[in-house]
Amino acid sequence: MAKTFRPYDPDQMLLMPPALGDWVPEDHLARFVRDVVDALDLSAIEDVYTEERGYPPYDPRMMVTVLLYAYCTGTYSSGKIAGKLIDSVAFRFLAAGTQPDFRTISEFRRRHGGALAALFTRPSAPRPCPRSPGRAAARSALARRGAGRGTRAGRARRRP
Repeated sequence: MAKTFRPYDPDQMLLMPPALGDWVPEDHLARFVRDVVDALDLSAIEDVYTEERGYPPYDPRMMVTVLLYAYCTGTYSSGKIAGKLIDSVAFRFLAAGTQPDFRTISEFRRRHGGALAALFTRPSAPRPCPRSPGRAAARSALARRGAGRGTRAGRARRRP
């Protein structure tokens, strides 16, 4: 008797179009990034688009979401991001099925680079936590103990 396999038909039509959100788990990074971008004030980017003529541009919220997710996953090239918008379910989910090409992604990044950087920079320097030692305190603690295990002085100290 021959082995029975699960049905496989790559040309099978779906009865109803699936929602892209059904393919991305609830605890996926893509959903977190989408929620973060939804909470951001993108008026600095949106206000640039005043021209009413021509083909409508992609939604800036979608473009920022895709760029931020790409950066979080280590994809920085506009061409690779455009490729992932075709191949990756998470990228398709974030772009809602749209597929801006690499020139559009690159131009968006070039045009709005300053506004994008301003979204993620703090107005003031962060203060160190009073309970955790800063870099200077950590360096002085190491200096008081002597050289660490991985240094020459540390190895020389352990030798008889």
